[in-house]
Amino acid sequence: MEVKEEKQEKKDEKIRLHEKAKKGIHTFRKEFKKQMNTAIMAAFGFLIALVWKDVITGIVDNITQVAHVSGVLVSAIIVTVICVIGIMLFSRILREKDNEKK
Repeated sequence: MEVKEEKQEKKDEKIRLHEKAKKGIHTFRKEFKKQMNTAIMAAFGFLIALVWKDVITGIVDNITQVAHVSGVLVSAIIVTVICVIGIMLFSRILREKDNEKK
């Protein structure tokens, strides 16, 4: 009788391990897709930033030609301000989307 119980316990343990492995694989796939999505979105964002870099640089160069301070310094300050404002806006938008999901 004990032999049957031991075999049944081993069988049950194998089933639990199999279910745990399936759950781990599911979790891994879900996280992998999430991270790939994030990486792809970041790549597109970087591409957009590169395209807009030339536009912003041209506008800032036109503005700084009038300034007496070094054009590079003024350009860096203006681009920094624009980027900080953009980060604040997108952070607020993403925060609102997260709150809607909850």
